[in-house]
Amino acid sequence: MTWKKLTASWPSWVERGALWWSVLYAAGAAVAAATGPAFGYALLGKGTGPAAEWTAAGLYGAATVLAYALPRRPDRAWPSRLAWPVVALCLSSGFTFLLSPVHLLAVLTGRNQPPMDWAAFANQGVAVAGAVLWGCAALVHRRRARGRCPYCGGREAAHGAPATARTAGLVAVATLVPYTTLKTAWALGATVGFTGTGRPGVDPTYTSDTGLWLYDHGIDITAVLALTGMTLALALTRPWGRSLPRLPLLTLGWAGAGALAPFGIFLATIGALTWTGAIDVGLADHAPWVVAVAYGGFSVYGLALGRATHTYQQATRRACGSC
Repeated sequence: MTWKKLTASWPSWVERGALWWSVLYAAGAAVAAATGPAFGYALLGKGTGPAAEWTAAGLYGAATVLAYALPRRPDRAWPSRLAWPVVALCLSSGFTFLLSPVHLLAVLTGRNQPPMDWAAFANQGVAVAGAVLWGCAALVHRRRARGRCPYCGGREAAHGAPATARTAGLVAVATLVPYTTLKTAWALGATVGFTGTGRPGVDPTYTSDTGLWLYDHGIDITAVLALTGMTLALALTRPWGRSLPRLPLLTLGWAGAGALAPFGIFLATIGALTWTGAIDVGLADHAPWVVAVAYGGFSVYGLALGRATHTYQQATRRACGSC
């Protein structure tokens, strides 16, 4: 079967794909826990060792049971509802992979970076692939349970972007303004929210030489990425975005929404706990509001970007050849 036919027929095999992926990933976690080698298994990118591996094996083992039930309960809503927490679990295991391209490029070009953990990198990539499989399987099951076409959902394509989608694009832009403003101000020499020495908001251990050079010349690379994220949100909700390639926009939109929505919630929680003094995460030279306000906006951006991406996908959908 050619790649084109395989991708065109994805609703017919994606549930089996989620099942076999879960079996293999859970088995790998069990082997890692039993034999000692980590194989890159971790929880939330930090929890490693046998306890984390056995936990992963148990969770993904339960996901295997759910994947087995998906095609056998096509008229029930609960399997697809339980599938979305599995998507979140996969993203928690592979979250770092979504943020690793810049790190990988820096490592391959020999810049100032810690060594790459290739086992963890590959494992995280597999986990992200599992999130995609499970997300598609949940979508197919939900459509079938509602009596709709599993390929397109059985809805007519929208014409133009509704007002709510345009609002989502503006919300996504607005939520990144505090972060972009703060990081740019720091790069230009301001110290608001920073009481330590050195470069505020930059860890030389994890920043390439090029990134440090740009920072010293008033350009924070993460602020540039935030501006790129703003442009993406507008492209998904404005007429001029319809002239851009569809697949890259959808890929970037869903990847950004899936990565940043939970990441922002995590950072906002850490910031709030730090602010109240409940925990200490080693940010004594940064004001607690920096994490809670500037970085916490990522979650709202992720949710707004997901809304914008969904609307764009529906509005630019081609005619379904299956229904």
